[in-house]
Amino acid sequence: MNEPSRDELWAWDSQHVWHPFTPHSVYKDESPLMVVAAEGHELIDVDGRRYLDAVSSLWCNAFGHRRPEIDAAIRAQLDRVAHSTFLGNASAPAVSLAKRLVDLAPDPLTRVFYSDNGSTAVEIALKMAWQYWQQTPGGEKRQTFIKMGNAYHGDTIGAVSVGGIDIFHARYGGLLFDTVQAPSPSAYRHEGYATRAEAEEAAVQAFEQLISAHGADLAAVVVEPGVQGAAGMLTQPEGFLRRIREATTRAGSLLILDEVAVGFGRSGETMFACEALGVEPDFLCLAKALTGGYLPMSATLTTERVFEAFLGAPELGRTFFHGHTYTGNALAAAAAHATLDIFADENVLAGLPKKTAYLRDKLAGLERHPAVGDIRQFGLCAGVELVSDRRTKTPYPAAQRRGMKVCLAAGRRGVFLRPLGDVIVMMPPLSLSEAEYDRLFDALHGALDDEMSDAQP
Repeated sequence: MNEPSRDELWAWDSQHVWHPFTPHSVYKDESPLMVVAAEGHELIDVDGRRYLDAVSSLWCNAFGHRRPEIDAAIRAQLDRVAHSTFLGNASAPAVSLAKRLVDLAPDPLTRVFYSDNGSTAVEIALKMAWQYWQQTPGGEKRQTFIKMGNAYHGDTIGAVSVGGIDIFHARYGGLLFDTVQAPSPSAYRHEGYATRAEAEEAAVQAFEQLISAHGADLAAVVVEPGVQGAAGMLTQPEGFLRRIREATTRAGSLLILDEVAVGFGRSGETMFACEALGVEPDFLCLAKALTGGYLPMSATLTTERVFEAFLGAPELGRTFFHGHTYTGNALAAAAAHATLDIFADENVLAGLPKKTAYLRDKLAGLERHPAVGDIRQFGLCAGVELVSDRRTKTPYPAAQRRGMKVCLAAGRRGVFLRPLGDVIVMMPPLSLSEAEYDRLFDALHGALDDEMSDAQP
């Protein structure tokens, strides 16, 4: 087809496209980008304007756009095969990728099940955990899942069932299966407690008690390790995940870790966040940066213990009856291999602590701004919560969409950000330079000054 014009693209977008997580009544008023190209860490829109991609194209673009090594790997794979079914068959790039992932992951994780995105990675872990107990002697009563308040694990029905963000999920209550919700240990406002630390400790203890109380019927606990991203970058107190792992071990239940957002170096220390936090899970859910942000692919890693519960003669029906058309896609696997090659060849993990410290220093420069109520950082991701009054921690009315206004103002300065309510989210590529961090924060300071002048100190 002929290359459409700028006006045609915008007309077709308005007439035919339904965008995710987008209130279309204000969509056109909030200056959406029509991206036509990218280079390095920049997006290029239909008018030729460039924007620093400070959210890694929704947290997945690990090393920038048009990375030559990943481009070349995908082109080379195209000369072999783009896709072949993985159902009852194998594909060389995905098989060798599974070996690499197992070699990188904590020791108990030996099996890899592929799917297409983070939501399906979690969905698979839930179904595996459920079926595991039904096929394990004495495990038939283990049918309860414990989730965290403010959790987000994706938008398929199982993933929504173990989610806890009402604004995302309230409409679908009748479709969901029952779960037990534990409190989130993040406590910026800590109502009823003298300090934030006291509120966080109370939440962790309540979580431990729920695990203990449901020990006999508990199938699994589902946690985003380190930070609850979609909830507004809610960070967790030190030692939280180890305590939850210890509680699940005492209860004899499984632990599912959703590292869709925080895997592949995002912790600022290790390949996977669970390593930095000193925990070995029963399931590890990966996606987003797995392919460097190039192609849809996810992986659910689990243990030999879980895998063996699914073995038996076909007529016994112990098979895991789940799959996706593009499971183990060869092009996506090639992109993932190239991404892991970059990690290895450039010793990426060794350089992340310095980048994490630089981000921390830049965030500290926002602490005195009257509109900034809280700053939360986990490795190379951060959230800056905007409030109308720092002393009372009073939020702005949701209708004012202050977070979006600040992000739009940053966009006018050439930096692309996307908020979560009134939390400004930063999730830059791992390869962002110090000069680009300076550019990001210069734009953010200017945007805050433009849009938040009425905040109370």
